Amino acid sequence: MQFIDLKKQYSRLSEEIKEGIDNVLNHGQYIMGPEVFELEKKLSKFAGTKYCLSCSSGTDALLIALMAKGIKPGDAIITTPFTYIATAEVVSLLGATPVFADIYPGTFNINPDEIYNAFRKAKNMGLNPKGIIPVDLFGLPARYRLINEIAKELNLFIIEDAAQGFGGKIREKKAGSFGEISATSFFPAKPLGCYGDGGAIFTDNDEIYSLMESIRIHGKGKNKYDCDRVGLNGRLDTIQAAVLLSKLGLYEEEIDSRQKVANLYSEKLNNSSIVTPFIPKDYKSVWAQYSILLESEEIRTNVIEQLKSKGIPSVVYYQKPLHLQKTFNSLNYKKGDFPISEQVSNRILSLPMHPYLDELSIDKISKIIKSAI
Repeated sequence: MQFIDLKKQYSRLSEEIKEGIDNVLNHGQYIMGPEVFELEKKLSKFAGTKYCLSCSSGTDALLIALMAKGIKPGDAIITTPFTYIATAEVVSLLGATPVFADIYPGTFNINPDEIYNAFRKAKNMGLNPKGIIPVDLFGLPARYRLINEIAKELNLFIIEDAAQGFGGKIREKKAGSFGEISATSFFPAKPLGCYGDGGAIFTDNDEIYSLMESIRIHGKGKNKYDCDRVGLNGRLDTIQAAVLLSKLGLYEEEIDSRQKVANLYSEKLNNSSIVTPFIPKDYKSVWAQYSILLESEEIRTNVIEQLKSKGIPSVVYYQKPLHLQKTFNSLNYKKGDFPISEQVSNRILSLPMHPYLDELSIDKISKIIKSAI
């Protein structure tokens, strides 16, 4: 059994994907070819934003966004410790400091009330708090109404990390449109993924879009040999754009299929010893992961071993919160500083999740888990 079955998806789209790649091979515009601009138009329409800028990865999407906001040494960016390293890594790459705020125990997303604590900590460290990067973890948008209110109160910008959440919703507003700038990833394992690295950035702001467009191609001015600022090589290649164009047409259907898989899991894992995902009213997840909480780390280890013995993969996202990572030792965080993130890290387990997972497989997985706890 596959944790994410990309082969089944390819079997549905193989002819369309091959045709798209062949078109690129025939016209030979491998960098910034027409498919790149077509994809950007379709992605901005999908997200409901004025602009979309494709780029080389979700990490570079966040980096370009922070560069466009002029983040520099002495600045602080508030984010969650319960996420992939890239969210905070890009802050450090610019010489700024990530300052963490704990999560909700139910959604695993940043708790807006904890932003105040992070803001005070940043000030006490002699830093200048500039922005917040909420993460749409496992496909579920963060609590943006409250985050926006706090951001306005504290004069902070918002960059949405929608790497896992692109296509998720709060009512009818989609992930990719909740921040002044929003970033997503097209890493192959993401709900909408290409066949390599890729990402995109979204905004409604004309000036920010122009800055990011320049930064993406080495800080170009009127042309690529006229450089106005420090930038990077952050382009999405045309072949990946062609792949994404093929997949985008199927994406809404796949989101619906993911929801059905999640519903089946929650129904079959209905057990007092298992905490299944919580989705707030009016929120829609794209189910990048289906993650459960077990009662202890020991029980989780047993579940992992039992699943593995039957050829079923499972993954712990995330084994160690960011504040306990060696790379952030200089920030002087310690165990116990973010108790919810730490507790969740010890208990969480992500199960196979993709649009083509059948009920028989879900039933098998669920029975093994319930027998192992």
